[in-house]
Amino acid sequence: MSPDNEPIRRSIEVEYWVVDDDGRLVEPDDLVDAAPGVEREFVEPLLEVKTTPHATTGDLREELYDRVGRVVRRGEACGKHLVPLATPIHQEEIAEHAGERTRVQNLVVGDDFEYVRHCAGTHIHVEQLPGRTIEQLNTFVALDPALALCNSAPYFRGQRLAAGARSKLYRRLAYADVPHQGWLWPYVENRAEWQRRLERRYEDFVHAAADAGVDRRVVERCFDPESVVWTPVQLRSAFGTVEWRSPDAAHLDDVVRLADRLATITERVRDVEVRIEGDAGRVADDEIVLPEFDVVLGYVDAAIEDGLDSTAVTSYLERMGFDIGAYEPTTHELAGRAPVSRADARDLRLEHAERLARAVRREVALGDD
Repeated sequence: MSPDNEPIRRSIEVEYWVVDDDGRLVEPDDLVDAAPGVEREFVEPLLEVKTTPHATTGDLREELYDRVGRVVRRGEACGKHLVPLATPIHQEEIAEHAGERTRVQNLVVGDDFEYVRHCAGTHIHVEQLPGRTIEQLNTFVALDPALALCNSAPYFRGQRLAAGARSKLYRRLAYADVPHQGWLWPYVENRAEWQRRLERRYEDFVHAAADAGVDRRVVERCFDPESVVWTPVQLRSAFGTVEWRSPDAAHLDDVVRLADRLATITERVRDVEVRIEGDAGRVADDEIVLPEFDVVLGYVDAAIEDGLDSTAVTSYLERMGFDIGAYEPTTHELAGRAPVSRADARDLRLEHAERLARAVRREVALGDD
């Protein structure tokens, strides 16, 4: 945790689809050891790039670009590419890596867990504020509609699903039968309430697993109360952070910009009153006002369905301190193409992989100046 007046550390985890020169989904293979912080995900064609925590946005940006750039360059040498899109756009078979944890999730969630296999996202960790962690957590809950700033794919199986297709797949489809596991949770009053929620959700999962024929000991071996939930905003005691899991895989600049804004608002939380009131919401110099939770949910729904096409969402995010014009969510650029054929989806993957490659090459060139 950050002491008073110390810079707030933040880190980023971004997932990417891996494709070959024809835009087909493939396994990462030797891309995994191209840089520190690079890991396989639970499905075969997905790769995650993580940074370490940093106290400045400049340092965070430098490390993220460096690590992604190393993977991109390794890929160019072996005919593989990273795709910063939230879904693969079109249906293709996406196999899972075998593992007990994934097997349990499939049994508990059932056929709907298939939706999760089509999702690539971004997780932002921000250091917890001593004595103000609950205010920080509640503020992040209220900021969840900012997912609209990084919506990067509207399509699932070639058809338009929503401006934020990944968020809809996760929240509305994958966990429809276990909604408390994957939906945004209401504000909390204290850590004890948060812990009680985790424990209730853990017991719900254990009971659902038992109904699916999974022994409790297996669940306990694979999960704990913190790791069993997928709610978009979480207190992470293991890392000492508040984690925001809502953004899609997206442009590197937008991801860094979001992390910077969350850290800046966290610094404001340290110094001003945070209260829950009404339906407007605002981040001001002397206070932070969070709307009632039901109002936040309305903004979240609009952010998922319509993204920045929703004037209600853009007005709200501007009141909460976001510079809307600084972001370029890919989903709006891709809109209007449905249905998208398999061939067109592969072309789109390659196009956006090349954009990512150009971005990291440009960063290297700027660093060499």
